[in-house]
Amino acid sequence: MVTVLNKAGHAKEFDFAQLAVAAPMQQSLAALFAAQSVRWTSHGTAESTWKKLHLFARFLSELENPPSDLDGLTAAILKRWRTQHIGSSAGRNALQLVRALLWRDPRLADGPVAEELARRIPSSSSSKQSYDEEDRERVRLAAQKQFRAALLRIRENSELLHQWRSGTLDEGSREWRLGQILDEVARTGDVPRKVGPQGKAFMRNHRLLGGRRPDVTWGRLFLTRGELTALAVLLTDRFGWNLSVYDRMPTPTTAPAVAETAAKTYQVQIEKRRRGGGRWYSTENITDSGADSRGRLITQALEATEHGRHLAARLAPGTDLLMVARTGRIGQEHENLDRPMPVGPLAFGVSGTDGKRWARAHQLGGSPFQRTRRTTVTREGRPLQQTQGTHESVYVLPDKHVQRAAQSVIADGAAEALEQARDVVFRGRLSPQRVPGHQETATADCEDAAASPWPAADGDCGADYLLCLACPNAHIHPGHHPRLAHLHQRLLSLRSALPEDSWNRHWQDHLLRLDDLSSKLGPASWSAALGQVDEDDHLVIDLLLEGNLAP
Repeated sequence: MVTVLNKAGHAKEFDFAQLAVAAPMQQSLAALFAAQSVRWTSHGTAESTWKKLHLFARFLSELENPPSDLDGLTAAILKRWRTQHIGSSAGRNALQLVRALLWRDPRLADGPVAEELARRIPSSSSSKQSYDEEDRERVRLAAQKQFRAALLRIRENSELLHQWRSGTLDEGSREWRLGQILDEVARTGDVPRKVGPQGKAFMRNHRLLGGRRPDVTWGRLFLTRGELTALAVLLTDRFGWNLSVYDRMPTPTTAPAVAETAAKTYQVQIEKRRRGGGRWYSTENITDSGADSRGRLITQALEATEHGRHLAARLAPGTDLLMVARTGRIGQEHENLDRPMPVGPLAFGVSGTDGKRWARAHQLGGSPFQRTRRTTVTREGRPLQQTQGTHESVYVLPDKHVQRAAQSVIADGAAEALEQARDVVFRGRLSPQRVPGHQETATADCEDAAASPWPAADGDCGADYLLCLACPNAHIHPGHHPRLAHLHQRLLSLRSALPEDSWNRHWQDHLLRLDDLSSKLGPASWSAALGQVDEDDHLVIDLLLEGNLAP
């Protein structure tokens, strides 16, 4: 028997006597499983490995001469095991998990068996694809319609409860009586009930409430599990969060305001559990600055779950989870100890079963969470709670919608890249000497300011002097070389002193044009120019980089 503790400290036992192999083999596999489990933080990981061990044990038991212990494994046996499972994604996963355990046994550390274990197992690509725009909109609208109706229901009843508690309703009126019931719902999670002669509880005031359905009883102040699932679908569509994030997401806090403003910035803590136990937590700052802003959904989530969160904190002090719903199956606790346990009538987070049930209710093909997340990640075009390598190899490259979109933009991208390349080269002319009549600027001589690609309102040139290097009217003669070589040096020094984004935005294109110019002049001329920099060159470049020179 091996006991595995998850991160919350809950224990789960695994009985190796159930494996269909000899006792010595059971003991060896149990020892390897126990050693590996020290690194695990969830029962889900343990159960996944346990199922693959059952599969391996059944394979061994069906051999003509099953080995009694691990030292009886041969390369031929492992080749046969590999052949049976290498052809499917689930099979390759079984090969990888069993190998991770067998590698721990010193009896399998060398020889033909070790060589067979070391053979590469191809990685499996997910069969899940992102939604096309039509399917994504169908899922999003279904979730939006359900959550919006729940939010308006809770908002309306919350206002009635506030009026009752503040004493502004006429005592004995219908609204006053409803407010009294809502107060009990907020405090207990249920409407008033009476117990009959046989001990069964009956709902009171069902005519006043409008029936016995959740939406007209306790649902007046609490989300149902389906409505909470709809909220999670919307959050995944907006932010690309994993389904497991919703089980442990604390209530977002409000970041301190820099100035008086109607906007609110929420600090949302994201916990994504990875192997090894580190790098689990990140914080996202999300601002609600209006109806169409990213943070408006966070504001609505806080409003819809307010009564549930307050009741949870009263029933179990210290509970502070955002995603809370009132369950219709009180007392029927789930068996997944990796997820938060219910508190009274309240349940937390969203399970895979919730996702499947929600999809069936809306006639959608399977739980929407993985495909919605993929859609958001590929739409954003950047990693969301994953590494750049995972973003590209797992989400972007295998996705058929990304592949189809890429075909149509490759040609445009090539043309754009060529245009960008042209934009960051020196586009003026090299002259052996100053041409009379040309107007001198801080970086070049101008042949015709009135023909500038960047005209000002008065018909003159409106460009910054650094853009002279991108202008076909610019002429560069040897008298400019020292100053431009010094400018090149100064831009290189700024690169190490400024944040990368800021430097790229303000100075990168100018440096690339100077690089192109230096290649046209040659390294010998450029190096010689650096030795000729004088005080005027230093002063002009200082003023130019400080923004104190205007055309």
